[in-house]
Amino acid sequence: MSEILTETLVDSLKMLPFLFGAYLLLEYVEHRAADRLARALAGAKSGVLGGALLGCVPQCGFSVAAANLYSGGLISAGTLLAVFLSTSDEALPILLAQPDGAPLVGRLLLVKILIALAAGFAMDAFSKGSCSGFGDLHRDCGDDASEQGGVLRAALRHTAEVFFFLLAVTLALNLVISWLGEQRLGALLLTGSFLQPFVAGLIGLIPNCAASVLLTELLLEGSISFGSAVAGLCTGAGLGLMVLFKQNKNKKDNLRLLTWLYGSGVFAGLLLQFLMP
Repeated sequence: MSEILTETLVDSLKMLPFLFGAYLLLEYVEHRAADRLARALAGAKSGVLGGALLGCVPQCGFSVAAANLYSGGLISAGTLLAVFLSTSDEALPILLAQPDGAPLVGRLLLVKILIALAAGFAMDAFSKGSCSGFGDLHRDCGDDASEQGGVLRAALRHTAEVFFFLLAVTLALNLVISWLGEQRLGALLLTGSFLQPFVAGLIGLIPNCAASVLLTELLLEGSISFGSAVAGLCTGAGLGLMVLFKQNKNKKDNLRLLTWLYGSGVFAGLLLQFLMP
């Protein structure tokens, strides 16, 4: 037990400076440019493309802003879906903090952008949107730099939160592997089964950064395939999905978007498992 605790703590502490550096940059981009980028997204002719690109920023800001914009009728359903699908929450900083994780970042971003574009344009082909007044882009996000004392304080807070999530998830995984063994854990996660993306997609729907942390750690441990990780990280829209259900009063529309989100993520994961076994 002591060896597991020591190994978990040392491995997590090694990532701490890299996490802070990543979040310092991300907080600066979000708090200094999020409003302008979101407003540009609302007025862009190619909203799906803009949504797929903006969603790559691993913060709650863009998914929350997109949910609010859609609830106000300012962007299309396809644009919102593109933002949700391309959002990776905490996966990118964690991958960048790993020596062998950086090569996965480019592949993950490219795949998620392509998925977001395909699903976003497909959804817009079956949907019609309307426009109304411009609302507050960041309500319910909880990351306003002015309220948190500036970018540095926000970056420190976010780093601390994710570090403790990462520490807890890594410790739990190490304990589970030690207790169950890799074979039994693999059976629970349907390792080697084409059904694994279905399970990963359900994990991704959890509106918390712990889901993306767990999926990323499972990918790095080799417990889930790249396709399954993509499925889970595509369905993981962070706080955006929760804000959508709170702000958009059309429950049928919310369920439709949720179905498209889950279906797109799982389908992409299955396709990747077939193409990249």
